[in-house]
This record gives sequence, structure tokens and C-alpha cells, in this order.
Amino acid sequence: MYTSRPAAFTYHRPTSVEDAVRLLGELDDARVLAGGHSLLPAMKLRLSMPAALVDVGRIAGLDAVEADGDGVKIGALTRHADVATAELVQRRCAALADAAALIGDRQVRNRGTIGGSLAHADPGADYPPVVKALGATITVAGAGGSREIAVDDYFLGLFTTALEPGELLTSVHVPAAAASAYVKHPHPASGYSVVGAAATVSIEDGKCTAARLVIGGAGGAPVDAAAAAEALVGAAPSPEAVATAAERVPDALGNVIGDTYASADYRRHLAAVLAKRALTRAFERAGA
Repeated sequence: MYTSRPAAFTYHRPTSVEDAVRLLGELDDARVLAGGHSLLPAMKLRLSMPAALVDVGRIAGLDAVEADGDGVKIGALTRHADVATAELVQRRCAALADAAALIGDRQVRNRGTIGGSLAHADPGADYPPVVKALGATITVAGAGGSREIAVDDYFLGLFTTALEPGELLTSVHVPAAAASAYVKHPHPASGYSVVGAAATVSIEDGKCTAARLVIGGAGGAPVDAAAAAEALVGAAPSPEAVATAAERVPDALGNVIGDTYASADYRRHLAAVLAKRALTRAFERAGA
């Protein structure tokens, strides 16, 4: 029977990371609550029925955006709207600002958090392909202390990450990559990414010296289209070079998701189109 009421649960509101980690270790079947935009709808439909919620939304200090070397450190509780509008993010990590500005609608952007999105790892989320393209590092806290996870080791599959039971995502460090961009084709009903493409490039003496291209939405986890990016290295930025690289994208995707809105073949086509757009914008930002 359909119900819009969640199953019974206990509610806990820690005031520090240490308290949150302790509760996650002590409570059986506990889930972390941050913005709640993914967890609460699932609970109302009883697709998720945790016995306890640990609300980390009022822990001080987890919503800061600050310089970290020449990169940016973003607290897990930073709202999407704040990521999108932070001058430091726009200047140093342009693709991340692109992604945050495209998430959901205004209500979602003013409530949802970057940490919640990365912990949930929805295949249609906008952050995963971007942080992977930018080579981010994710910091988590657990009973044994804090540890850092390289983004290439973080996304393991559909809604699956390298977070261990009892761990709490606390921040993400993003290296500087001003010459980067993210574009997507949104689902018209949900705003989730049907396919998204994140690109970062470097130019020296009129030629591309490095590039990375990551596709989201097409599979259970973001896909690194390495062969496509490698095709640009050593080439002068041009529409022809970008088109040649984009043609290689579908071959990198492997098994692609298909549904009633977008078949697997359509997603492959979108991936190539959006890769071209993301690379073009990244080269424009590099001054090419």
C-alpha cells in the first residue's frame, strides 16, 4: 500500500563531528541527514527505512568555502547555491560552479549540500563527474580519525562509494582548474542529469598539454573518457580537434543506462555532443 509517511525512527542532532561519528558507531541502522533532498523522499515512499537519523545540519564549521593552497576546500554542509556563487570557486574551479548552478531548482540549491550529494552518489547527480574531472580529494571522519580518499577511488558504482560504515564526509578539496567546464542535458521533470560532461584543459605555447573529460549520468558511476582527452594532447585547440576527441567518447562508456526517457543509444549520442560543448567552453576559459 502506498504511504507518504516514513516508518518510525529515532532522531539525533549532534553538535560536533565527534558526536556524529560516535552516534553513527553506536546506533544500529543509522543514516546521516544533511539537506535531506534525497533521503527524506525515499523514506516517505518507504524505499529507505533507517532506524535512526543523525542530523548533521547544525554542526558548526562544515559549511565554509576557503582557499587551500591554489585550490579550494569546501565543507560538506555547503549549500549548492553557495558553491555556485562563491567567487573563489568561480575563479579557481569554474566547472564546479557550473554544476552547482544547474542542480535542481532554487529551492533545492538553497537546501541541498555538496557533501550529501557526494555521499549519496546518485548517477544523475551533477557533482560526481565534475569532482572526478578536477581530481578532487574527499575527507571523511570515522572512529579511527580522519582520512582522505582520492576521487578516482571514491565512486565505486550505483549509489556506492568508498565511505565505510560509521564514516562521515566532512569536506572536499578541489585543485585549481579555471580552464574547466560542465554542461548537461537535464531531465525535464526532475532536473537530474540525463548525461553530463565535465572537462578540464591546460594550454601552453598554443597547444593542449593536458586534458581530462568525465561523463556522468550514462552509467552507475562517472566515466573517465581518457582516450578522448588524450586525443587533444599536443594539438592546437580547434573545433576539428575537439570534434575528433568527442567522437571517441561513446566507446569509453561501456554499459550505458537506458530508460523510458533516454535510451542507451541516445545517451551515447548526448555524451559526444555534450563532451564537445564542455571541451569548447573549457578551451575558451583557457583563452584559446
